[in-house]
Amino acid sequence: MPVDPMLQGLVAGFAVEAQEVVQKVTMDLLELEREGLETDALTRLYVRLGRHLHTLKGSAASLGMQDLSDIAHKLEDALAPLKANPQKMPRPVVDILLHGLDLFLLRAQAHADGRGDALPDPAAALTQLVADAPPPEEAAAMVAASGGVAAVAAPAPSAEPVSVPDALPESADAGWRVSSWQVTALMREVERLREVRLRVEERGRELERVAVLLAKQGLLAETAEARTALSGTARSLRTDGEETSDIVDALEDGLKAITTRPVRTILDPLQRMVRDLSRQLGKEARLSVVGSEVSLDRRLLEKLQGSLVHLLRNAVDHGLELPADRERAGKHHEGALTLRVEQQGNLLYLEASDDGAGIDVEVVRRLAEQRGVVTAEETARFNENQLRDLIFRSGFSTRTDVTDTSGRGVGLDAVRASVEALQGRIEVASTPGQGTRFMLTLPTDLGSSPVLVVRVLEQLVGLPMLAVEATQLARAESLRLGKRRAHLEYQGQLLSVVDLGARLGLRALAPPAEGQPLLIVQSGGKRVALVVDAVVGDRDLVIRPLPSEVRDVPAWQGAATLSRGELLLICRPDWLVTETVQVQVSAQRRALVVDDSLTARALHRAMLEAGGFTVHLAASGARALDRLQSDTYDVVICDLDMEEMDGIQLIAKLRERPETASLPVILVSAHDSSVARERGLKAGADGYLSKRECAAGRLLAEVLDVMSRRGSRA
Repeated sequence: MPVDPMLQGLVAGFAVEAQEVVQKVTMDLLELEREGLETDALTRLYVRLGRHLHTLKGSAASLGMQDLSDIAHKLEDALAPLKANPQKMPRPVVDILLHGLDLFLLRAQAHADGRGDALPDPAAALTQLVADAPPPEEAAAMVAASGGVAAVAAPAPSAEPVSVPDALPESADAGWRVSSWQVTALMREVERLREVRLRVEERGRELERVAVLLAKQGLLAETAEARTALSGTARSLRTDGEETSDIVDALEDGLKAITTRPVRTILDPLQRMVRDLSRQLGKEARLSVVGSEVSLDRRLLEKLQGSLVHLLRNAVDHGLELPADRERAGKHHEGALTLRVEQQGNLLYLEASDDGAGIDVEVVRRLAEQRGVVTAEETARFNENQLRDLIFRSGFSTRTDVTDTSGRGVGLDAVRASVEALQGRIEVASTPGQGTRFMLTLPTDLGSSPVLVVRVLEQLVGLPMLAVEATQLARAESLRLGKRRAHLEYQGQLLSVVDLGARLGLRALAPPAEGQPLLIVQSGGKRVALVVDAVVGDRDLVIRPLPSEVRDVPAWQGAATLSRGELLLICRPDWLVTETVQVQVSAQRRALVVDDSLTARALHRAMLEAGGFTVHLAASGARALDRLQSDTYDVVICDLDMEEMDGIQLIAKLRERPETASLPVILVSAHDSSVARERGLKAGADGYLSKRECAAGRLLAEVLDVMSRRGSRA
């Protein structure tokens, strides 16, 4: 069947992507021919092969190339018996799979060249492909009989000559070929130029302040020449700064045009896929897309395409009911699928939802146990969310038979693996009878983002400008003060008033004062009125993801660097609009962080300062002892493993001194074993946290708990 002309450009891109995936599959097949692989290694290879073939099948089907989808499905059939019982792959099966991959690439290239309608029906080639494949038992017997190497004749050649193209043809005026690392290097240089621009602006403001100071000394003749020179230099510097800003913006816009494309380029073809799959399954469905105009890194889009295909196929096949069943349940006969795309700062949010039957956790539990994914003893300890997350496990499927769409247990497993490879996370929420939502959160690192810098007490905090809907001043006539919380009248709605200082634990909760700045912050359809002490201004900043140790701390989505090198933490809008218990602590408590890692010191400091602590740092145990000679602290957070003096030795020194004998000490370590924990507590530590627990946001809670038990001042 010929490809829709509107999709021809995407088909060309798919052909290039398919070559990369097929190359990975080929290397895995060659690896599976080797002797002596451990069972775990074999299992990983088979799982990865299944994911790649499933992705090729789904992507081809989404572009209307059913012949390619059929080939990939036949290859999955050949792989399935061996995947169920991982073993060295017999050479006949490897030959058949490689032959099928050649056939797949040949036809993919023909589609990319616009010759898809001239291709012969692949039925004969597929029949030959299946006929050439020996049954798994026979192939295994060949392996055993030949001492591990099965020698058979190569499969008969197909009617079509097989050749794997090196690359898509390029016209003479197509431009230059540039590698991704070259573009990335250029982007880094643009970021450096942006930082220089920020410093130039700061120097201009410093010059203006000096000129004002001189003016305050009086109009003395001795300073007239200096004031004139300073004013002229400040004006020139301001003009140069504006020109530099224009150059940076133009460079960044040009790079974005080269390296990004709208999300709709991968979402539009999914409309056809949903329609065709629904008809195939006797269902009715309509896909709605929100945010398709967002532009993203081309590489990220290519890696996400397979995941979105899996999610939508899963929603149609498993989520939506048949039209008659929907009508009996009081629903419209046509199922509703929604894809929502939103970018805030350096975070991309993707949500795929349906209004189907939802996930029955009891069915998930029973099938997971039957298929050997988990044991009954494990599921007995699981809560509802953990049971629901079993759908992401390798080998899990609610299908009892294998169809063209599902039943192999690799769809959602492949999605999770793909998202985690991009340093993102995937979550699922479901209501029985009402539907299911899959939420993907992924970091992006292309270009700068507008950030609104605000101040709370002495702390500067950044907010993605895309989440700030409006700003206004608090007025008594628009506020509704209750016993526990305040609300703001805004555009005919009552919005909850959230004090950023109290939300971060910097001060006690209090209603906004007259004239205090209020920011209307929105995320995921929710809005709140955020109270801050001052709005510093907007900046174009590069937001970097936090290191992996604290990437899961819910309050922060990343960090940026200001003109003077200060670290600015960027708050997550979805955290601000989520109801939670306010943490109230005093801003006068003092903590000493001892760690020989600069990154660990900075991150622990950020979390403790967000909780209202004054934090001092020490790069070694000896430096910590020096600080404790002159300063007093309420708690010490110390790394267990340091070169000069480890945490155990530092605790021993502290317990020897009368003035620090009762000082609360918390050990932090990369070791999460019970042995390491017991060793630290026996040495005199009041608490012990692994780096994983710190990343989950446990540090502040542990500090407050330890201080309470030690009777530290509040």
